[in-house]
Amino acid sequence: MEFFRDVNIDWLGKKWYFLGFSLIFSIAGLWSLLFWHHLPLGVDFKGGTQIRVSFTQTPNEDHIRSAMDKAGVHQATIQRISDPSGKAASKVIIALPISSASDTAHDVGRERVESALTENYHDSAFSIEQVEIVGPTAGKQLQHQAEWATLYSLLGMLVYLWFRFELIYGVAAVVAVFHDTLITIGAFSLTNQDITLTVIAAILTLIGYSMNDTIVIFDRIRENLGVSRREPVHDLVNRSINQTLSRTVISSGLTFLTVLSLYLFGGEVLHGFSFALVVGILIGTYSSVAVAAPMLVAYQEWRAKRGKAAVLPAAKKRAKA
Repeated sequence: MEFFRDVNIDWLGKKWYFLGFSLIFSIAGLWSLLFWHHLPLGVDFKGGTQIRVSFTQTPNEDHIRSAMDKAGVHQATIQRISDPSGKAASKVIIALPISSASDTAHDVGRERVESALTENYHDSAFSIEQVEIVGPTAGKQLQHQAEWATLYSLLGMLVYLWFRFELIYGVAAVVAVFHDTLITIGAFSLTNQDITLTVIAAILTLIGYSMNDTIVIFDRIRENLGVSRREPVHDLVNRSINQTLSRTVISSGLTFLTVLSLYLFGGEVLHGFSFALVVGILIGTYSSVAVAAPMLVAYQEWRAKRGKAAVLPAAKKRAKA
């Protein structure tokens, strides 16, 4: 099935527009990470107590925050949980940062929140559904493990592409994936959404998804090199991208619609996970065309100006029986 036939789009001719787009979103994310919201780590990583409270009527967040302050529960983050059915949300998540070792040893956070709510609401007006407590040591360990998992996945893909294609293919693909990860994390910082373990799982998923899309284009470039060695690299890469455009639109489009539905109707528990995938799939598909492929051409042209041999290998032809 093909949506596009005989497409002749000059993708590489628009590389400066692509560069500007990437710089705007990358710099905006970095600015937020460094100077605005910083890295919004969830309770999973920074430690603390997270309490999910259900109310019989739609709660007022300002009233809950005022109740917390009166009871001496400061720095509490209050987030209303959206209802997928479209009804008014009647549940909130109250997150407390960890303040002392005793908070991890005892259920102090729950007691403080329950006491604050009891003083301002009837006992029958609310109920505590779930309490999660993560100590600072465990949070730091999870943070380091998440960082190493991301790093190992990038290194593993670099080695695979080096072995399967050539080192420049691997470098271009890893730079594109790093670009995707930076923009996705920057989007969480700009929107001030917590990064949790499920978000890390989504980021690792989009790393593999983006890499797979990039490999499809790289493989077509290598096949075309085998039959059109004298064709300018600029034209050959453009043609390879156009030839894989239908596959890219179909696979990425269907996946995007799926994760968009998950984001819109999946509820609060999957909100961070689906948001990361929505942003990541859009940026990952874009980077395969606008970041990875232009890097190959730029490096090849740089070598040609220095009088060096080509480094983009063609696919080996299979011997006929």
